[in-house]
Amino acid sequence: MKQFILVFFIFPLATFAQVNEGLTAEERAYLFHIVKKSPILDNSIGRYFDYKGPSIVFQNKEIHYDSIELLIINQPELLLIRREEIAKSPKGIIAEAANKMAIWELNKVLLAKRGSEKDMEAYQEKYAVFEKLLLGNLPFNAQKEKDGVLIPHPKLLSLLNPSLSLDDKIALLESFRFLDPKESLKTLEAINTAINNYVENRSLEVYRSLGGKALVYKNVLVAAGDGSSTSGLLEEREKDEKGRWNRGLPKAVGLFPYQLKIMETLPKKTEKVAPLMFTTSDFETVGNNRLTNLHFDVWGYNSKKQTTVVIEKNGLSYHLFGAGDTRFLSPDSTFSEGTTFQFTIQDLEKNKIAKLQDKITGKRGFDYWIAYYKKKKDETVLKIEINEKKYSDLSYKPISTNKRAPRNVRKAKKRARKNNGGPVDYQPTQKSGKKEKRKSQQEIVTLYSQYEGYKRKISELEKEKKEAQDLLAIYQQRLDYFKRTMGYKWATYTEKDGLYTFQDSSTFDLTTQEFQFPASLKKEGFEVRLIAIPESSLSQQADEVMVHINLVDAEPNFSARLQVELDDVFVSDSWELNRNLLKASDSVALVQFFEGLLDKKVNFSIVARGQGIGQFNGCRVVKNPLPVEQISYPGASASDRNASKMDSTYARLRRTELFIHLSREILLEINSYTDPVASSIEIRNPDWIELMEKYKLTKNDLLSAFRSAEILSQFKEEINVAAGSYLSRENAKIVIDRFNKEWMKTKISVGKTSLKLSEILTGN
Repeated sequence: MKQFILVFFIFPLATFAQVNEGLTAEERAYLFHIVKKSPILDNSIGRYFDYKGPSIVFQNKEIHYDSIELLIINQPELLLIRREEIAKSPKGIIAEAANKMAIWELNKVLLAKRGSEKDMEAYQEKYAVFEKLLLGNLPFNAQKEKDGVLIPHPKLLSLLNPSLSLDDKIALLESFRFLDPKESLKTLEAINTAINNYVENRSLEVYRSLGGKALVYKNVLVAAGDGSSTSGLLEEREKDEKGRWNRGLPKAVGLFPYQLKIMETLPKKTEKVAPLMFTTSDFETVGNNRLTNLHFDVWGYNSKKQTTVVIEKNGLSYHLFGAGDTRFLSPDSTFSEGTTFQFTIQDLEKNKIAKLQDKITGKRGFDYWIAYYKKKKDETVLKIEINEKKYSDLSYKPISTNKRAPRNVRKAKKRARKNNGGPVDYQPTQKSGKKEKRKSQQEIVTLYSQYEGYKRKISELEKEKKEAQDLLAIYQQRLDYFKRTMGYKWATYTEKDGLYTFQDSSTFDLTTQEFQFPASLKKEGFEVRLIAIPESSLSQQADEVMVHINLVDAEPNFSARLQVELDDVFVSDSWELNRNLLKASDSVALVQFFEGLLDKKVNFSIVARGQGIGQFNGCRVVKNPLPVEQISYPGASASDRNASKMDSTYARLRRTELFIHLSREILLEINSYTDPVASSIEIRNPDWIELMEKYKLTKNDLLSAFRSAEILSQFKEEINVAAGSYLSRENAKIVIDRFNKEWMKTKISVGKTSLKLSEILTGN
């Protein structure tokens, strides 16, 4: 990824006021501290915090920011904050610094409240603000009257300790006999709302003090997980994006609110407050043809569980995943080690559910064995029927007598005759079928026993199948919940130099952690879901993750490092500019522009447009796609028409703008617009007349192109002078040559064609 290496310059035109609006010396010193200790903040806005004091370092040569912070508090003039330049930085970066400032302050307020009266003296006013926010949502039983005024119940003070885990807070609430579970839930939600409202309000103040602009500003702290292992004092050390432990970047995760529910605990079926593993925060795009800028800042980071954030609008889901070694989010789901939510889903679907389904309907599953034993049962029923009929037939068979002596009797007679013995007596044998009936009866008993065994086995299998089906339904419901949380329609994207562009032109910038919805006229609702990865696909335990979400509106081109906006500066039907484009406050931006031009690896291009008749879209002036020219300004008299001309609906359309964007490449952009009244410029050049006829161009189109060319020429002259003032002769030559080379190639686009800059400068 291409990055500019920005070396700070001291130059004569840099004269800016310090930031004093609503910020004390201590607050300004802490802002400097957190910006310098946070790589993402330092890379974006660190150079605009100009510390002019002595360098204090540890023995290992690292800067001792704690000591510098104290030095700035005692000597505020040592820190110059260039708010005009910070204002042109990524809005989410400014909001992140403001949010950390607000959390730092709230932590100090709540700790002071738990301390002595002397500790509280400096924070009494700020605590009163927090208490008012808290009282607005506390249930009646969580309040107490004191001197005729309602205040939070004194026992609630222990809940405001930022170092308490959610589990500790819930246990503490359960010990309060004056609150039932539902009131405990409302109490925690009231605290959560107060924290978010306080931090949002205070961070907006700091945001504006730093030069940030916003018509819409939403700031949300949210936590997900089981609430068991929160740590939170600001004095704790935290790893930064590079894995370094240091002071000044506090976790303060104890101040991140959980979304809560009432759940039933077994076996006593009692109600208890519990956190959600997956949280949902509702937002709305800003509309009014402004960009919707979302910034994410992950706090409770677990390197073994992939932080997962899902944004969903109109059924389309945008996914942001944590990297294995930083707190940064990215649409790239690659995770070197540990557990991802997709792995959890796959384990539930491919392992737990698949095995259970195989156990029910597989080759040797419940269905197979139930069918097997039913067949055996039916075969046994048939055998019983056959044997019962056979037994019945035996019962009706008559008894028969056999007149012939049995064989053993006949042998005895034969031996008697041989030995001259007497006659042998015997009884004739009878056939009653008793033995056969006894055997048949035994077979029937055995078959009935088998039949009952089969019935019992089928019943057991059907019960086990029902239990498995019920469990499968629970698993399936959980899987559906997981998939619904992740979203069914995933947005596709392309990536270049850390900028991810989704299929609907929404973007995510890896370097600033900003997600942007394109500008649109209407407002649309969307969700941001934070997912805590469970210990397993069936576990209710999930390690905490905390994230700061900021939403702010933004005008297109708000982040241009140099912004020259000229409203109605040209004389009617003229393109001559009688003023300078650059002013003293542009010097920082110019130096950054020159630094970029000195790096030949960074692409540089110029885009200039004659936009013709403009229209105001509620946010800014843009090209009118269906322009209709007017003969004159409205009014019966000349004075009326002159008044109409100066009316804002017309005057704001006569606009010319120049922007320099410094990001992954350098882009100089110029646009010029006119109002809808037909221009009366005189076109004598036959080439222009032919061009107008060929491409159906109006005089307003040409007038705007001429004005863009004039701005570009004027800018070239001023840049050549400024480069000589700010840079060494050698570097100035490199910058001037590179700029002039690109300047010579520039074409001014107008309508469906483009004009060479040289043709415009010499041909009209």
